[in-house]
Amino acid sequence: MRKSWLVCALLGTLAWGQAAPGTPPPGQAAPTPGRMAPQAAAPDTSASVPADAPVITVNGVCSPQPKPAAAKTAAAAAKPVAKAPAADCKTVITKAEFEKLAAGIAPTVTPQLKRQLASVLPRFIAMSAEAKKRGLDKTPRFEETVKFAKMQILTQELQRSIQEQAAKISDADLEKHYKDNPEAFEQYNLDRLFVPRTKQNDEAEKDESEKDEKDQKLTEEQQKAKEAEEKTKTEAAEQEMTKLAESLHTRAAAGEDFPKLQKEAFEAAGMKIDSPTVNLPTVRRTGLPPGHAAIFELKAGQVSEVINDSGGHYIYKVNSKQVLPFDQVKTEIHSTLQNQRTREMMDKVNNSFKSETNEAYFGPGGPQMQPPPHLPNPRLAPAPTSPQAKPQAAPPAQAPAEKPN
Repeated sequence: MRKSWLVCALLGTLAWGQAAPGTPPPGQAAPTPGRMAPQAAAPDTSASVPADAPVITVNGVCSPQPKPAAAKTAAAAAKPVAKAPAADCKTVITKAEFEKLAAGIAPTVTPQLKRQLASVLPRFIAMSAEAKKRGLDKTPRFEETVKFAKMQILTQELQRSIQEQAAKISDADLEKHYKDNPEAFEQYNLDRLFVPRTKQNDEAEKDESEKDEKDQKLTEEQQKAKEAEEKTKTEAAEQEMTKLAESLHTRAAAGEDFPKLQKEAFEAAGMKIDSPTVNLPTVRRTGLPPGHAAIFELKAGQVSEVINDSGGHYIYKVNSKQVLPFDQVKTEIHSTLQNQRTREMMDKVNNSFKSETNEAYFGPGGPQMQPPPHLPNPRLAPAPTSPQAKPQAAPPAQAPAEKPN
């Protein structure tokens, strides 16, 4: 769950007018007589502090005084009250008060958040007190700002409430999802052979400026002839690599060693980098591009057909397959269902209203509406990585994921 937007506002305000003089730029250590080893993080001893103990004291700013009771006579109410001397004027915040405020800003109060809040809170207290002295809390601009801030805070509270509600998932629902989606929890050990779509172009290593200079001297007909020749060479190279992929597939199906075949494929393609890792020990169904999903229907020991896509040619062998036990994926299932329920509840709210805007005021098309907020789903598979662009790294095997739609 994300921290409240108020944290950003707090830290952003801290930066204003509080830059430390002489602070070295990022990445540059402060000058010291001798480089000292970084100190270990101090242990968290906050639990030993009593709830009523002061944790922040702001000297020079008086605490708000309670209003006189209505039962007091007008004379008593009108009686002048002696102001506290400046030396005795202070605002004290206890541990209980501080933690209540911190919990309202973020659902999880970490030691880092405590320190960040403590660094800005005294400034907020002092500056807000000065603003009240000047009557700035009585201006129309302040009232409109508070109105907008309330809407932001309530929106954040709604999102937090929905997330908390979505997190209430029974063990029975978790087990039902596990039983209804067994393929989502299958884990494979695979060997993968990758054959580049075409050969490495030696011309690409030549000086580009020299090539551009020569191309500028060609006539239009010569340029077209050169392009046609390059196209013919490219097509011929692609056909050669396609035939090689079929040949390597036959040998792989016959039981030849995948690392050996992978090395041959890269040598034939003229690749001057190390061949990618062949074995993928823990692959889930969302760990490969959708076009490669057919390999998950194979049995242990079987070799796939050649799979062709824009990146090149792929050949897989299934070494083993297992279904992960429920206890191992229980947390994953909870996260999946929580994300699903959160999206459903947020969609219900976002689809409950429609807005109309005055184009004469905002211009054609009106204001650019922001898409409704959605929690990121860490289980979704990333976009496929083309080994042709980065052949030394095979397309990544993704973390456990929910059942694909």
